[in-house]
Formats: sequence, structure tokens, C-alpha cells
Amino acid sequence: MEPIEIPIDGVLDLHTFLPKELPDLLSDYLALCREKGILRVRIIHGKGTGVQKARVRSLLAKNALVRTFKDAPEQEGGWGATIAELYA
Repeated sequence: MEPIEIPIDGVLDLHTFLPKELPDLLSDYLALCREKGILRVRIIHGKGTGVQKARVRSLLAKNALVRTFKDAPEQEGGWGATIAELYA
């Protein structure tokens, strides 16, 4: 399987990724954002049943780069996305 290249722009849409890919994907993406000076990251997990959101938040809670996280504002996806603030 060919690697998927995604832009490092502070917005990560998880709809095209498998659940087993999330830990490495999220960790790598957050590290690359921080390297680029992007300290606010929007992670789009969708609304669905809430399983993906819970998984994302569990991973964020364990990541040393993450200062805080919360639901995105309505205009950025509301509870279908999570905003993570990274340490500088």
C-alpha cells in the first residue's frame, strides 16, 4: 500500500483512515505541526456514534505535545471535530 501524503496545515481529516492507523498518524501529525510552528490543530473525526472521537481524545490525553483539547466551535465542525492546542 502506498503511503498517503497529507498536507501539514493544522487540519487533519480522519475520514479516510482506518482506526488502527490513528495512534501513529495522530502522533506523527502533531509532531510535524509543532515543527512547523502550528500550535492549534483541528482533528475532524466526524459525529457518528462517538467512538472515533473518544479514541482521538484518549490519544490526545496521552500525547506530551498536547496542552489542551476541546470540541471545535460550531463553524469548524462542532462536536464532529476536536481542537488540540500544542505546547510551543
